Amino acid sequence: MFSGTFVLSACATLSSMPIDNSAVEGLRLAGHGDLRAQVDSLALPMIAAGQTPGLVVGVLRPDGAMATFGYGVTDKRGGYPVRGDTLFAVGSVSKGFLAEVTVILVNKGLLRWDETLETLLPSTVPLSPDARNITLLQLVTHTSGLPRQMFSLEILTSFVHYLFTGENFYSSLDNDRLMDALAGFHRPARLEPRYSNLGYALLDYILQRRGGKKVTELLAENITGPLGLEHTGYDAGSLPGYARRAIGHAGDQPKFIRRGQAVPDWHFSSYMVGAAGLYTNADDLLLYARAHLRPTGYPALDAALRDSLSVRYSRTREAAALGWIVDDLGAQKITYQVGFIGGYSSYIGLDTRHNIAVVVLQNSFNWTNNIGHRLLQRMGEAEDEKARASQTRATPPAH
Repeated sequence: MFSGTFVLSACATLSSMPIDNSAVEGLRLAGHGDLRAQVDSLALPMIAAGQTPGLVVGVLRPDGAMATFGYGVTDKRGGYPVRGDTLFAVGSVSKGFLAEVTVILVNKGLLRWDETLETLLPSTVPLSPDARNITLLQLVTHTSGLPRQMFSLEILTSFVHYLFTGENFYSSLDNDRLMDALAGFHRPARLEPRYSNLGYALLDYILQRRGGKKVTELLAENITGPLGLEHTGYDAGSLPGYARRAIGHAGDQPKFIRRGQAVPDWHFSSYMVGAAGLYTNADDLLLYARAHLRPTGYPALDAALRDSLSVRYSRTREAAALGWIVDDLGAQKITYQVGFIGGYSSYIGLDTRHNIAVVVLQNSFNWTNNIGHRLLQRMGEAEDEKARASQTRATPPAH
């Protein structure tokens, strides 16, 4: 009953990203260096096919320079052109920020990675033996065994309503009812990354309890404030550019709303705020990406951001770091996050070896992320080819 479409319609999914099967496009980029042509080749077909009314692609180059490429409009019914400063809801990309606030609080000594729900939650919360032993690190890396959401009649009813209206179906994760799932929790036989909105809603609760502040304050004090991310926050209406924001549209979901029709924004007020409530733009996300690759001037923040990229559950695809996922693609390694919420899809990816990053924001709910991984893969291959060519030129011929 709760499989299939229901499972797929959460705020994000650990799904395989499309990649190139050959290095042809990467070599072409190395040869002519026309990044715009590469981005156009990936983005324009999505606009032409009506997959999304608009999208923006942001790119961080190896030298730290940033560029954004906007396509389409904020609203299919006569919106503004999409640009780097256009505001989007980014769904579960919020979880990366929440994970890094957690790292900072751990580094400050307010939390420990090996602490369990038995001490992290109030003693009045009923916990099964398996729930009692879930650690903070397992929550952050999605390795707790907790399901994506509670399996309840309330959520099922809300989900069916969502299929016809596009309205938020996670209200029961946004209040104290989320604790109800812990009394009967039984861990699976094997603990491996298993995406859990429930786990991150608990994390939001824990951070507010231990940090002594709302997650909005924790985010501003520890990440967005120091990095100068003035267009990033949970209260969309208070952010610059809200009046010209991207309006969410139906795509692959909701199933019973025509593709391209505007759908309502999702609003959270409690424990899903930090897990899925962030609004931001490509310009800010590029600054955020760059902070993971270059010093920010805040040593404690630098240490936390670097630590967040460390793999804690290793495998070649969808390895788990702290809020980040890591894929090995031949010689390339991509560290990334994805988000799907309401009428939006988002992607942020890093290549730490080449100090490059890609951001892709769409104002339509589309499971397919054709651009992010492919563009990062091509840029990495182009940098490798340039390095090989440079080495060849520097090596004197044998006699």
